[in-house]
Amino acid sequence: MRKVAVSAGVALASFASVASAQSNVTLYGVADVGVEFATHVPSASSSGSNAVRVSSGNMSTSRWGMRGAEDLGAGLKALFELESGISLDTGNQNGANGKLFDRVALVGLASKDLGTVTLGRQATLVYDVGLQLDPMAFAPRYSLYRNDDAIAGRADNAIKYRVKFGGVTASAFYSFARTGAGEIPGNPKVDREMSGALTYDTGNLSVGVVYDQSQGTTVGTADQTDRRVLTGATYDFGSIKAFAGYRWLNGNVSSTAPARSNLYWAGVRYSPTGPVTLSGAVYYTDDRHSGADPVMFVASADYAFSKRTDAYLNMGFTRNKNGSQLGLVGYNSRSGAPTSVVPGKNQFGAVMGLRHKF
Repeated sequence: MRKVAVSAGVALASFASVASAQSNVTLYGVADVGVEFATHVPSASSSGSNAVRVSSGNMSTSRWGMRGAEDLGAGLKALFELESGISLDTGNQNGANGKLFDRVALVGLASKDLGTVTLGRQATLVYDVGLQLDPMAFAPRYSLYRNDDAIAGRADNAIKYRVKFGGVTASAFYSFARTGAGEIPGNPKVDREMSGALTYDTGNLSVGVVYDQSQGTTVGTADQTDRRVLTGATYDFGSIKAFAGYRWLNGNVSSTAPARSNLYWAGVRYSPTGPVTLSGAVYYTDDRHSGADPVMFVASADYAFSKRTDAYLNMGFTRNKNGSQLGLVGYNSRSGAPTSVVPGKNQFGAVMGLRHKF
C-alpha cells in the first residue's frame, strides 16, 4: 500500500508540474498614494480656494488584478485578465459605474503567427497608442489624458485584434456598446465605437497613428459622432527620450454644439544612470470654435528605491484664458457646477507620494 501511495503521489506531483508548466496565473497590483496641493479649486468662494488632500493614484492608478495564460500547443495560448481600480485614500473600489473590474475584464486567444484577439471590457486603441506617446505615461496627476479623457478610454462589449509584422503592429477594435447602453436590436449604431491603429517600432524610433469613432448612447443620439485621430512619435537617445504628438477631434456626442479642437504636446524623459528619472511636458489645446485655448505644463521627479518601490514629486500648471476650463485633473463637466477649476482661472498643483508595485 505504501508503494502504491508513493507511486500515486509521484504521479500526481508529475501531473501538477506539467500543468503548471503549461498554464499560469499572476496576481499583481499597484498601490500609489500621496498628498496634493491645488489652487482655485471650486468652492463657496467665487474665485475658488486652495485645497490640500490625500490623493490615490498619482503616478499610476492604484489597482489590483489577475492575469493568466494556458499553452494550448502549436503556438496557440488562451489568456485572461481581470483588473480593478482602488482608492487608497478611502479603501473604496474605484470602479466606473460600480463595476467590479472597471479597468479590464477580458478573455482571448494568442497565436505567434496569426496575432491576438481579446473580448470583453478593455482599453481602446486610442489608449494603447496614446500611452506610448505621452511623456508622463498617463500619470493621473498630471498628463496627456487630462486634456481629453477619451484618450484614456475603455469600452464594454469590445473585440480587439492585434497582429505584428516585424516592427509594424496593426490593430482593429470594435465595441457593440462602449458604455453598456447599446446592443439595442435594430439600432446597431447606438453606443458603438470602432477604431484602427498602426505602430512602427525600430528600438530607438517609435511611431503610431490611430483613428477612433464613437456614437451617441441613445437611439435619439445614435447619429451623433465623435471622431479622433491621434498620432505621434518618440525617439530614445539613450538617457533622454523625446516625445511629440497631435490629436484631432471633431464631434458632437454629449454636446449641443460641435466640438472641434487640435491638441499638441511635446516632452522629454531623462533617465541618467542611477535611481532618478526626470520628466517634463507641455500640452496645448487649440479650440476651433473660440479663443479658449488652454495650456498645461507638467514636471516630474521620480526616485526609485527598488524596481518595485519609488517616491515622486509631480507639479503642474494650467493656463486658462477666454473662459477655458481646464483643470489639472481634467475639464469641468459640460453641464452643472465646475468640478475641476474655477472657469477662466489658472491652476497650480503639486503632489508628493509613494508607489509600490507587486
